[in-house]
Amino acid sequence: MSPELINLLVQATLDTLTMVALSAIIGTLLGLPLGVFLATSQRGELLAAPALNAALGVIVNATRSTPFIILVVAIIPFTRLVAGTSIGTYAASVPLTVAAAPYIARLVESAIREVDQGLVEAARAFGASPSQIIRKVLIPEALPAIVMGLTLAVVSLIGYSAMAGAVGGGGLGDLGIRYGYQRFRPEMMLAVVVVLIVLVQVFQTAGERLARGLNRRHRRS
Repeated sequence: MSPELINLLVQATLDTLTMVALSAIIGTLLGLPLGVFLATSQRGELLAAPALNAALGVIVNATRSTPFIILVVAIIPFTRLVAGTSIGTYAASVPLTVAAAPYIARLVESAIREVDQGLVEAARAFGASPSQIIRKVLIPEALPAIVMGLTLAVVSLIGYSAMAGAVGGGGLGDLGIRYGYQRFRPEMMLAVVVVLIVLVQVFQTAGERLARGLNRRHRRS
């Protein structure tokens, strides 16, 4: 592989990491509180608001059930409004974030619902407020599972970023399509696939180790 193609591969990898990082960070900032609310706002729960819970649940499910490639096209006007353009790395981060936020919300909701309700009842008996229970009981207890969920979300975003590249998003997906497929360079396509596999393995391993460390620390405390 020529130095020019190697430089293109390095730049595409950096573009992919930029897309994934932006969408993961913003998606977590949106999805984490949304997931906490979904897990604690059904009838009889800490932040009981069943009507709002149901409405948000419908929106989250609708977004999650939309294929990503269709979502990218469907929200092009919104992408242009936010990023000023519908192509490029930063523009691709918009649909990636829209896809990530509800996905993360459901992962966080699932992690929090797995917390032993006896701990919640004990905190209530000691007079803890709903916000204190969420901050000091639910989130700390669910943190290892939340970290694993976020790891899964990042891995999914790496795959989504490759699809975004096929519609002008840049990154490894764009490089694989333009050079590997359209210019008949199988070595470039292979290199793109290998880099994507390495990225997934690195993030998966790091997430698993962090979750195990948090779990051991929680057990010792």
